[in-house]
Amino acid sequence: MSYYIAKTVSGEFDDVIARVTEALKAEGFGVLTEIDVAATLKKKIDVDFRPYRILGACNPQMAYKALSAEDKIGVMLPCNVIVQKTDKGVEVAAVDPVASMQAVENPGLGDIAGPVKEALARVVNSL
Repeated sequence: MSYYIAKTVSGEFDDVIARVTEALKAEGFGVLTEIDVAATLKKKIDVDFRPYRILGACNPQMAYKALSAEDKIGVMLPCNVIVQKTDKGVEVAAVDPVASMQAVENPGLGDIAGPVKEALARVVNSL
């Protein structure tokens, strides 16, 4: 089982990030964090890296359900979505919460992770 849902799209890197953010919003997610990996690596270890951002996306209703079912599940939140420049265009990939939740022995999380996966797949596929 793959641990992510991905698609390569055309467009400028920053424009794709804006499109991803809007698609997440349409599915009830907000972006809580944004990590510019390339800038961080340049600053911390002085290496050049391709444009690469990690967006920490959260759907508050789903997060509440997950936290209510499993109090330590916050270690796996928020749902990360990456946007990275590749030779083929700009790739967008989202975590597959069903795959990641399999590590937690709580069957109640499956009922929560399924709809989150579907929503993230709609985001990626809509681009």
